[in-house]
Amino acid sequence: MRSENMPYVICHMVISIDGKVTGDFLGSSTGLLAAEEYYEINRKLKGDAFACGRVTMESSFTGGFKPDLAEYENADVPAGDFIARKHGYYAVSFDRHGNVGWSDGIIHDEDAGYDDCHIIEVLTEDVPAGILAYYRDIGVSYIFAGKHDIDIDYALKKLYDLFGIRQLMLEGGSIINGAFFRADAVDELSLVYAPVIADEDDKPLFSQCRFREFRSFHSQMLSNGIMWLRFKRDNGIKGGQS
Repeated sequence: MRSENMPYVICHMVISIDGKVTGDFLGSSTGLLAAEEYYEINRKLKGDAFACGRVTMESSFTGGFKPDLAEYENADVPAGDFIARKHGYYAVSFDRHGNVGWSDGIIHDEDAGYDDCHIIEVLTEDVPAGILAYYRDIGVSYIFAGKHDIDIDYALKKLYDLFGIRQLMLEGGSIINGAFFRADAVDELSLVYAPVIADEDDKPLFSQCRFREFRSFHSQMLSNGIMWLRFKRDNGIKGGQS
């Protein structure tokens, strides 16, 4: 059983009938309608933070922006985690090498489910000092959670202890979702099913997953044949929002 001193993690995703979460189906008329329902639910379930991997953060919020780090090349950065500010809502970027080029410490977005989130980078210890100095300069918080690879449990404990995050919406792609799943760190699935079959090369909900039993506790028919299903882990369940 996981420690109680960790956020309750809800993996919230739009998914095709055949279990895919990326691909052209998301840009179809049905996929876009499912996305609208997804964002509406996201605003309702909104916890203390949402989390994504590098690719999702770049595609959704930075447009692939890469800052000029020349002036930070020889920076002398204090050791340890950096808390730029305490905030009511956080965007947690699992980005082991510090590759996401943020331009501000706060996300500015038209969607209330993402607007005004303070950014926390979850990094490994081998990140160059230059990007750390840059994050400090623009007000991005960061924590270290492993030497070369991110330890999901360690990261979650730090998010709980340092920032008071009690409920985390996991909204990443297949890779970060899979990393959470293999760490047994997914407490709940919130899946908005678009009534489509995706292409065979599209990515599944979890990369490199393994057997784990869940139990259904909510099903709802939304508009245009879109279904919202929720599942909880079959053991070690903690109380979350319902």
